[in-house]
Amino acid sequence: MGQAWWRRPSTLPVVLLVMSLCIIIAGGTIRINDAGESCPDWPQCFGTWGFDISADEQGVYWDENPDEIDSRGIDHRYTTFEIFSEWFHRLLVGVIALPVLFNALLARRMKDTYGKTVYRSTLLSGVLLIVQALVGALTVSMDNVDWSVALHLSLASIFTSTFLYQHFAMRKSEGSDWELFAMNPEFVSGNKNRVDAMVGSVFTLLILGAWVSSTAGGQYNQGCSVGFPTGWPKCNGSILPSFDGPGVLVQMIHRFGAVLVGLVLVSGSARLRSESRIHNSTTTIGRITDFAAGLWILNVLVGGSYIIFADMDNFPEWISLLHLVFGVSCFLVAVTASFFLRLSSLPQSEEE
Repeated sequence: MGQAWWRRPSTLPVVLLVMSLCIIIAGGTIRINDAGESCPDWPQCFGTWGFDISADEQGVYWDENPDEIDSRGIDHRYTTFEIFSEWFHRLLVGVIALPVLFNALLARRMKDTYGKTVYRSTLLSGVLLIVQALVGALTVSMDNVDWSVALHLSLASIFTSTFLYQHFAMRKSEGSDWELFAMNPEFVSGNKNRVDAMVGSVFTLLILGAWVSSTAGGQYNQGCSVGFPTGWPKCNGSILPSFDGPGVLVQMIHRFGAVLVGLVLVSGSARLRSESRIHNSTTTIGRITDFAAGLWILNVLVGGSYIIFADMDNFPEWISLLHLVFGVSCFLVAVTASFFLRLSSLPQSEEE
């Protein structure tokens, strides 16, 4: 197709991808500001559709709805910004619903051009958006219990990745000459499982990170101490600390998990480069996984700097948000390699 890129139907999933990332960043902003319970009800917020809820109005709401009192107790009051961050996050989810619906309708109408797989991916996106909204409501009702927070981020990452797959699949149907669509079949079949293992390891680490952030492991006085080197790369001054503290075990599982993920990414990328030379296939797939490994290394340093530069009274929360963004980006880059391996083995059009 000779259309300019902004006129192609395959541009729509890219727009949805960006919107999805904005939702994830908004969710991370809620977490770093400890505002996950700032709207105690769902879908409303303190019984209204706005966010400017005064301290007195919050008190009236608690008096009328004692069952909605969260873990901070009846005397706690949220700032307008904290309430706004949760309100805005919900607004973004509502805003993206319409283009997600339009995306599915467009894919259905153009099924003969782009195939059934693209259409099914748009349906999956719609289902995941609904599930995400329900999980968000569950997270609110359960006062941000750790497993619900991890589930919320996991589903958001999968939801975002569906738009990546849709874009790549549509570009192939549009006749793109990307060399990643014409990889050696032997190379593809021999490396699918390897790349899937890399994706799975990064995704697992992402879940562990969400778990740490929503438990005692994310608190300086209950997890590892702060500063260098006692807080990082050590924990409480030791490489293998005592697990007596409620958050130490959680944080150390995350750290050792990060080491294992690094080994999987680095060794997997090296193997992909070697296999691509043997099978005379493109080395681009290896460069993609190299990029994922590079993001992992960078994120390890970001996570470490969060602890190193923290003090007892003020954590550098923006670094925590950056840690989340790099973690999600690492997953999306890794899953990109998996998508290309699968799309390379499919015909240009499922109808052919």
